[in-house]
Amino acid sequence: MPTYRMHIEYLGTEWHGWQIQPDAPSVQGAIENALETALRYPVSITGSGRTDTGVHASGQVAHFATDEPIDLHRLMASLNGILPSSVAITQLSPARDSFHARYDAIWRQYRYRISGLPFAIGHDIRWHVKPMPDIEMMNKAAQDLLGTHDFDSFCRTKSETKNRVCTVESAVWVESPSNPGHADFEIRADRFLHGMVRAIVGTLVEIGHGKRDPDCIPSLLEAKDRKAAGYAAPPHGLMLERVGYPGE
Repeated sequence: MPTYRMHIEYLGTEWHGWQIQPDAPSVQGAIENALETALRYPVSITGSGRTDTGVHASGQVAHFATDEPIDLHRLMASLNGILPSSVAITQLSPARDSFHARYDAIWRQYRYRISGLPFAIGHDIRWHVKPMPDIEMMNKAAQDLLGTHDFDSFCRTKSETKNRVCTVESAVWVESPSNPGHADFEIRADRFLHGMVRAIVGTLVEIGHGKRDPDCIPSLLEAKDRKAAGYAAPPHGLMLERVGYPGE
């Protein structure tokens, strides 16, 4: 069975996350329905990882197999014609038979957008934080996230994930030179836990507002208790930006 790889972009506002839900619309479900319509038989897809309700993606990766070789150009056009405007297949290519979008991924990169100023355009992809937190203070704290740690304090309490050790390669706040009052948090790790980025962002914003000490991250990691860390930032500011694979 030929294996294919797709790159997907979606606005998560109207979706209950990536993973198929029994009674709610999901991105995975929408794509599988579109594939079945286009190919006239059921096709299962596997993504690089889950995104929660309301979270967006500009670089989600998934793989699927078909009964026989397909015309990728034609299929991509068909899928984008069937899918709602909030989901787009941006790339469709052959993959080796053993390719696995989730297990072969060696890192994921997320971006969280905030603004300390009022704005009219982009409410569905940026969190309005009042007042603007201290970027320098948040960046100082973010450096303590780097390396391999147990991120239990930044994981949803109801998560079924037992292994909560992740290796964070980079974590930095970047202010927009062309958009004063706007800043993005970029974080890359080998894996992420449920709600991890939003919990980190919420905690860093508390630090940036002077509600927590900038040196508190090591003690929060050591606590291994979700109640020790800050609140979860809202989902609409978060985007899965890129997924990395060996040799790329």
